[in-house]
Amino acid sequence: MEPEKKVITEKELSEALGISINFAYKEVRNGNIFSVKCGDRYLIPVKSLYRMLSVE
Repeated sequence: MEPEKKVITEKELSEALGISINFAYKEVRNGNIFSVKCGDRYLIPVKSLYRMLSVE
């Protein structure tokens, strides 16, 4: 059993929301979806995504 992820990538975000990868990249880089830049990658905290979608 794999533990629940704390962060997801832009690719995983696009798959979870059913949006294109290009749209996910654009929204993250524009700051419309909260993320943390780690080197050359952007990581999206799952909790902040739930808060944004009001799913918690």
